[in-house]
Amino acid sequence: MNIKVKNFNLKDTVTCGQIFRFKEEDDLSYTIVLSDRVVNLKLEEDTLIVDSNNMNDIETVIKDYFDLEFDYETLNKKLIDIDQDNKEIIDSCYGLKMINEPRFEVIISYILSANNRVPQIRKTLDNISERYGEKIVFRNKEYYLFPTAEQLKEVTIEEYRNCKAGFRDKYLYEIISKINKNDFDINSIEKMNSKDALEYLMKNNGIGEKVASCILLFGYHRFDVFPIDTWVKKYMKQKYNLEKVPEIRKFMQEKYNENCGLIIQYIFNYSRNVNN
Repeated sequence: MNIKVKNFNLKDTVTCGQIFRFKEEDDLSYTIVLSDRVVNLKLEEDTLIVDSNNMNDIETVIKDYFDLEFDYETLNKKLIDIDQDNKEIIDSCYGLKMINEPRFEVIISYILSANNRVPQIRKTLDNISERYGEKIVFRNKEYYLFPTAEQLKEVTIEEYRNCKAGFRDKYLYEIISKINKNDFDINSIEKMNSKDALEYLMKNNGIGEKVASCILLFGYHRFDVFPIDTWVKKYMKQKYNLEKVPEIRKFMQEKYNENCGLIIQYIFNYSRNVNN
């Protein structure tokens, strides 16, 4: 199926650290495991070529996952109006979208991200999926959907450890137990403001401010929160002589208000690309 798109950079969106379970194919397309299907995507000019084991409602699924109908152009202009120095950064990130990751998976993924490298996060997610998720055959290859909280209900701490979760094994066990006992409600976060949502998430072991910010940004479309990593710290030190996380957070929130998370993601992507 072909989907017409505007201002979309597939490569940057897939590879900038938002998505863990993907593979770049030899033809420069990307195969991604979504919550209920496997998709292969290739961008040719303004056309996104989509294939999947499940083509039902595929256009809606893809547009929602990649946030293709959100007006980034207007928002980017606002960010440039606030600070003209942002133009170079935003131009370098042209077409980058913030994904809408399935909420349970994004919580588990970013708990695993603490003091961890992307290949190891991906491997652990794959291990959990292969052991407890549904098998999908697509283009003669086997893939595994990420399991639901219900499917993980009986999984032990030791079994998470065997999936290479490391010290995070107990955090996975605790949050999944809470979800299955209705002691933690993923959907209730939608109704909270971001401050309350951060606090609600951070009540759980294994979820600090950085992890909670990633969950809200990539799972709940909250552009008023943001993680701060080494690339962002480097940029903020060079441009504003700010080093401490609380200083950076306060400065960016005051300057950009409800859009501080988006500009931080642009800064992250820009800094990483420029310095690599």
